[in-house]
Amino acid sequence: MPNLEPTILALDFDGVLCDGMIEYFQTSWRTYCQIWTADSQTQPENLADNFYKLRPVIEVGWEMPLLLRALVLGVPEEQIWQDWVGVAHKIVLDENLNAAEIGKQLDQIRDRWIAEDVNGWLALHRFYPGIVVMLRSLLASSVKPVIVTTKEGRFVEQLLQQQNINMPSEWIIGKEVKRSKHQTLRELLAASIEDASIWFVEDRLKTLQNVEQQPDLEAVKLFLADWGYNTPTQQASISDRSRIKLLSLSQFAQDFSAWN
Repeated sequence: MPNLEPTILALDFDGVLCDGMIEYFQTSWRTYCQIWTADSQTQPENLADNFYKLRPVIEVGWEMPLLLRALVLGVPEEQIWQDWVGVAHKIVLDENLNAAEIGKQLDQIRDRWIAEDVNGWLALHRFYPGIVVMLRSLLASSVKPVIVTTKEGRFVEQLLQQQNINMPSEWIIGKEVKRSKHQTLRELLAASIEDASIWFVEDRLKTLQNVEQQPDLEAVKLFLADWGYNTPTQQASISDRSRIKLLSLSQFAQDFSAWN
């Protein structure tokens, strides 16, 4: 008989539990102003709103300042949705940019901000509706919630503590472990009891597809959070027969029977 609920609920953080969109924009804008120093540092009208809307096209963090560049240059929204990879590649070529260098600048600006004003930086993060209540409920249940994220674990812990959620540090697996999410799931499975079941909720389709391709992780149930940073096209690509299930925020807040 299939498990009606997981033993371990593995959860991504940004895009599943927490919305860091404001931080993404502010860090990206600071980076943009450093790269394109000739431009005015006054934000164009609606730039933030357009960035929020289009953020799901981003695959890697260094692309975020490029998205701002595309918007400033007036690249049509439809073109960004349909061919972001092509748009980003053209900007890199036309302006003689280097992806690794952009990523380095972005990280340095974020690190400097955190060092100078960590509380101000943390304040730009918001938990999605119903998430705090759900996490508190999980911590009081037989299901073990584990956060698997590319954010540094110490920041996740601080954000949770601000909501009076005291999760054991070992249940927060962050950027500092320097391993892929599918490897983390593999290790969680190996460390679990024999009949353990893992359900994994993530907002990045490629991450879920990477897990799907691991033969030894076939038993892990996979869910794409439709409220996170993914596109309508990615959501539509999940068929009823897919191992990856589309999950809404309203389903997420309900008991596990609503997830299937």
